[in-house]
Amino acid sequence: MRRVVRQSKFRHVFGQAVKNDQCYDDIRVSRVTWDSSFCAVNPRFVAIIIEASGGGAFLVLPLHKTGRIDKSYPTVCGHTGPVLDIDWCPHNDQVIASGSEDCTVMVWQIPENGLTLSLTEPVVILEGHSKRVGIVAWHPTARNVLLSAGCDNAIIIWNVGTGEALINLDDMHSDMIYNVSWNRNGSLICTASKDKKVRVIDPRKQEIIAEKEKAHEGARPMRAIFLADGNVFTTGFSRMSERQLALWNPKNMQEPIALHEMDTSNGVLLPFYDPDTSIIYLCGKGDSSIRYFEITDESPYVHYLNTFSSKEPQRGMGYMSKRGLDVNRCEIARFFKLHERKCEPIIMTVPRKSDLFQDDLYPDTAGPEAALEAEEWFEGKNADPILISLKYGYIPGKNRDLKVVKKNILDNKPTANKKCDLISAPKKTADTTGVQNEAKLDEILKEIKSIKDTICNQDERISKLEQQMAKIAA
Repeated sequence: MRRVVRQSKFRHVFGQAVKNDQCYDDIRVSRVTWDSSFCAVNPRFVAIIIEASGGGAFLVLPLHKTGRIDKSYPTVCGHTGPVLDIDWCPHNDQVIASGSEDCTVMVWQIPENGLTLSLTEPVVILEGHSKRVGIVAWHPTARNVLLSAGCDNAIIIWNVGTGEALINLDDMHSDMIYNVSWNRNGSLICTASKDKKVRVIDPRKQEIIAEKEKAHEGARPMRAIFLADGNVFTTGFSRMSERQLALWNPKNMQEPIALHEMDTSNGVLLPFYDPDTSIIYLCGKGDSSIRYFEITDESPYVHYLNTFSSKEPQRGMGYMSKRGLDVNRCEIARFFKLHERKCEPIIMTVPRKSDLFQDDLYPDTAGPEAALEAEEWFEGKNADPILISLKYGYIPGKNRDLKVVKKNILDNKPTANKKCDLISAPKKTADTTGVQNEAKLDEILKEIKSIKDTICNQDERISKLEQQMAKIAA
């Protein structure tokens, strides 16, 4: 009987590594034994967690800054322990969050044209975990809402705009959390944990909506992510240590919709999902390949498409959002593969003869505009992402600076019993406010001075160049 080949426009997707001069070279990629992707990318920057003596650091490079990266290139280095995870804000391409072994989450504002000096002062430090923070994930549709998960088995959801922890889910996981994923509109999260359970949680009601024990029987780490239709996709290991992938319906987690065995490699499979095309890319840590699958409504639901193979194993992987792709080349995905000493972009393309915009490959995609403010989401509102068309390519707009409005912590402190304490308390508040204002003023004056110095230097440089031009012209 002739086997009928399933029709799919993604059947011929092929991957291609860029030429050497378009890679980022001489980067000391972090050696921390943690199963995160070590890399985060957006249409402006690529951020890579690196080895750093005496603390934790990561590089932030403008996308065009390819070639050899100087050892003295400025880093983001405010953590006192190794950085374990980083995530770019989906609503502001200059804001990035980092979680570290020092138990803190820090949120950073990167200058528009990249770093010229090392960045040591975050916009806000979020303290609430008692053990190292291995996961940070921004809310997909609400501005300034950030989730963090630590080895204290707690998930905290922060309002970054005020620097406060507003939701603390500290009693839902009995063991280490391997990963957390938001659904499309950010109303639910799903988690994979060391206790072999996959949980679907409503964070605002603080209740578990669905869970599956032993989603994968093996003892090695699992991953679980939400798909656009609300189903959950998981990767894990069987009892015989074979790598598996599975598809679940949260309304009935008894049996998976689909379960596939893959191979017996021991690298954790990191899933990257494109909601526009329903393609899942699986990148195994330590593998030298990227496998990709299409998710559909018809059996067997998870359809294998192809594998991109290379020689070098990957230490980590960054995944570019749709806004950063080249639509004129029919590029549907771009990965940033970390080697031991470099970062290599890999471009996935659908071969098409026409030069026209292929609207079947590029349906409207999630844009950078937030659909909700943090307060609206915490009050119970939901909203789908605000979509944009990529027909004429994505033109980045002006990002507004991240401002943190700190409530005065001293106002909330319980009043002490002693009279002298009561008398001195207001004075203390006034003192600290005065000190803070003075420090802020000093900071602004320093910045003005440095900008003036830069302008003077540039003026001198311009006049020298003009003199040189005059000589050449003469």
